Amino acid sequence: MAMLTPCVTTVLFAAVMAAPPAPPKPQRILRADPVVAPTVPPVVAPPKPSNEPALSVDELVRIGATRIEAMQAKGPGGDVVAEWPYEGVYRVANDIPYGYRVGGTSIAGLALLAAPGLATDAARSAALVRAVEFVVQSPDEPLLSFDPSIYRGGYDVRNWGHCYGLRFLLQAKAALKFSPELTAKVDHATQFFLEALKQTEIPTVGGWQYARSTGIENPCSMSPFMTAPCLQALLEARTAGMEISPELIERTILALELCRGASGYVAYNAEKPIRDQEQQIPGAMGRMCATEVALAKAGKQDNARLKFAIDVFFKHWDELEKRRKKQGTHVAPYGVAPYYFFYAHLYAAEAIALLPLDEQRPLAARYLEVLLKSRDADGTWNDRVFARSAAYSTAMSVLALVDLTPALAPSATPGTTPSTAPAPKE
Repeated sequence: MAMLTPCVTTVLFAAVMAAPPAPPKPQRILRADPVVAPTVPPVVAPPKPSNEPALSVDELVRIGATRIEAMQAKGPGGDVVAEWPYEGVYRVANDIPYGYRVGGTSIAGLALLAAPGLATDAARSAALVRAVEFVVQSPDEPLLSFDPSIYRGGYDVRNWGHCYGLRFLLQAKAALKFSPELTAKVDHATQFFLEALKQTEIPTVGGWQYARSTGIENPCSMSPFMTAPCLQALLEARTAGMEISPELIERTILALELCRGASGYVAYNAEKPIRDQEQQIPGAMGRMCATEVALAKAGKQDNARLKFAIDVFFKHWDELEKRRKKQGTHVAPYGVAPYYFFYAHLYAAEAIALLPLDEQRPLAARYLEVLLKSRDADGTWNDRVFARSAAYSTAMSVLALVDLTPALAPSATPGTTPSTAPAPKE
């Protein structure tokens, strides 16, 4: 395999074990980089054998957004249809953890914000306001607290809620009209999420981890899977005018760099610079794309590593597909879990979108062919065995399509031909 030029990492922190421990239990959630779709000509998707009418990419996004909206549901004991909880095998007191409820709702919300047509879609706007009203309750929820007397670390998914709750509320405030009362709650919850990330940063090492050592005051390995979207959340908060110290951004960058091997590999965990494990690259594509995207957005773009991560996504996509909608979590030889699937797809799309447009076009067309392989007949996507997680998976797919819409637009390139996708079964 072609080797990349070794990247220089600043050593303040610690490396993953030569043979990393079996990845932590079930887990996933993801990432979304909400981007308001630019106005472009309608895009058509690649061919798929079917006698059904063809759909444009605009239609794929519209249908996906409609399906997400229809999946909004009441939370446990709730009487308002306001949530899109992410569902995995992990439970707290036999319930979906609150971090998954807020994280999943926020990711679905990000997709609905990003899909075109929000300004004229009253029903979608109302669904988003209900979601906001749920997410702003987070500061009062003990399962999202960052108080060290309540949160002691261990296996815990609250940072997913902090990360995506912050990203969703920042985007929602920019796109929606709220009452003065709700605006105040949004501002309070946004500050709460940011403070939670600041207070739960891993000491000495930097970054975040959903399977950390007991005692949040203790250093432990960080997870690039979680740290990459958290860095994006910090950057988005800074852009929105929130107070983010340059030192926090720099520590997070350095933490992600700990995980990077010279081959392009990104480790599952790291506490100091890693020993490269090139043979495990087929199971690392999602965190490779996520790490390179987050670092690029922080001003550390490495096009060689970015392109290599994209190439690995296409080359080893079958390793993801083997685990889609399967029971269990991490399976040898690469430790791929079902929840890697759409996380990897979204970050591969974001990685492609960072390249010059002429380089994006062939990659985006190839990406769309791959994404349509996992689209279900009703116009949704799902990487888990749980029906509820179709909202999350469809949201990740919609966000990916929005990111790549400019590259998928018909071009004047000679020989470019429209392609087709089958319409969903209503």
